[in-house]
Amino acid sequence: MSDEALPVKARGLVKRYDDVLAVDHIDVNVRAGDVYGFLGPNGAGKTTTLRMALGLITPTEGTVELFGRDPLRQGARALQGVAGFVESPRFYPYMTGRKNLELLAALDGDGAAARIDEVLDIVDLAPRARHRVGGYSHGMRQRLGIAAALLRRPRLLILDEPATGLDPAGMRDMRLLIRRLAGEGITVLLSSHQLPEVQELCDRVAIVDSGRVVYEGALADLRRQGGAGYRLHCTDDARALELAHEQPGVEHARAGEHGLLFQADERSVGALSLTLGRSGIGILTLTPELATLADLFFRLTEDSADGSGTREPSATAHAPDPVGAARLLESK
Repeated sequence: MSDEALPVKARGLVKRYDDVLAVDHIDVNVRAGDVYGFLGPNGAGKTTTLRMALGLITPTEGTVELFGRDPLRQGARALQGVAGFVESPRFYPYMTGRKNLELLAALDGDGAAARIDEVLDIVDLAPRARHRVGGYSHGMRQRLGIAAALLRRPRLLILDEPATGLDPAGMRDMRLLIRRLAGEGITVLLSSHQLPEVQELCDRVAIVDSGRVVYEGALADLRRQGGAGYRLHCTDDARALELAHEQPGVEHARAGEHGLLFQADERSVGALSLTLGRSGIGILTLTPELATLADLFFRLTEDSADGSGTREPSATAHAPDPVGAARLLESK
């Protein structure tokens, strides 16, 4: 697929509200087949970016394209093959789940009504389809929002904080559902502030802090860039920590909850092992560990706060898009 046909391509996206800079020159590249995590704390500018990407609000600067289409120029036609929700999906609470979907299918057309049973099965809501939405749990309403999006047979599914407010069982069900949809070839753009959710689901991420992208790329690459980490438990952890600080090539040595944590290449790890042995310290366990997403997230955002965060180089530019006939169930 050419760069021009990326499911989502944002270049230099900026949004200002008076003297507040909510989004600061964001670039995003969502590729076909990605489960793409748009990760950042609350208030980082994630939802504002999604609203600009879908044409719900106009950017101050910069452009977005969906599958190479500019929504500002092409309107609702630019949302062909795109569905999802921003913030929380909204439905008529006094109507049943099925009636809500029938109403949306009538708006969508294109045979959407014939897919209602199918999408209810996909999100495991068929047994509750004839119950009023007002009696649904938060997780059920989130799944009904995904069912509404699936009526359009999307190639790109945009989900804004889909697991927020769910209990552990609901979060597990949501993860399983997203994995299943991704396995069927749907590209997923998932906004979240929950590190475990992104780590379990996503293969590529953009980490956003204070309206800026401080990292964009493969999650596996990010974790490798964090360096090879090791956890050491021995017969004298306190003395071992002193020796680790003195050992060339061993960095960031510190006491952890279960032993010592440090970063080093394999040669330096071997040298430290010999040093410990010569000092009469027995190694009980020595295990390699990749940096967790939490470690990397806090390292990147702390660097960004110091003004040293890195950003992906910008490329060419283009624009945002509207809702209209698309099944983007935006809260009002």
